[in-house]
Amino acid sequence: MLAKQWLTEARSVMDRIEQTQLENIKTAATWMADTIQAGRWVHTFGCGHATIPIEEMYPRIGGFVGFHPMCELPLTFFTRIVGEMGVHQFVFLERVEGYGIEIMKNYNFDTRDIMWLFSHSGINNVNIDIALDSKKRGMKVIVFGSAAAAQGKKTRHSSGKNIFEIADLVIDTCAPIGDASVPLKNHQDKVGPVSTMAFVTAVWMTVTTVAEILADRGYKLHIHPSHNVPGDTTAKDRLEEALAEYKRRIAGV
Repeated sequence: MLAKQWLTEARSVMDRIEQTQLENIKTAATWMADTIQAGRWVHTFGCGHATIPIEEMYPRIGGFVGFHPMCELPLTFFTRIVGEMGVHQFVFLERVEGYGIEIMKNYNFDTRDIMWLFSHSGINNVNIDIALDSKKRGMKVIVFGSAAAAQGKKTRHSSGKNIFEIADLVIDTCAPIGDASVPLKNHQDKVGPVSTMAFVTAVWMTVTTVAEILADRGYKLHIHPSHNVPGDTTAKDRLEEALAEYKRRIAGV
């Protein structure tokens, strides 16, 4: 069954992340913990399906305040697929050099902040714009993507660099560069992509490590609770507390 073949491929990617990326994940988590403990932000950005790991972090049950999602609507919205804000426009826009600079103008940043970027191939211009601009502003840049598999792919950016070459730290998501992993009879293209699963796996490995570090330091996390557990009479209060802390912090962004 192709279902089992996809599971084998997905498990293989998760195993490779565990086998090869734990030290870099610990480093990334330590940097992020320092930033959050300082009352600052880990900003998160990606394009297309690389926005899914961003949505996983906050607001999300089991997530906590400290991660700031930067979601640019024309680069994230696929409800219509064709027509306004369709795939054709998205593919064009993510390759427009300078667009990322304009996105960055909308926010206030601090040198204690971190920019956490998600890019499977590492070659498209919007992500590279944001990485370069973040470095100019004095922020650390952490990139999650298929770094090893993307080696040799030519960047589209005039800097001549891909996003992995710009980053201060790279976590390789270990997904194949073509993303889809299962060959299909009588078809040229494979089915069953694994990059989203790889992103989300690496995200929660990182975020749980951030939480562990901060808890060990005695720092109070503002965790987004489940409000669907019978008998939990304080969930609403904990949610309000987390949102109030987010609101307090976001005022400066």
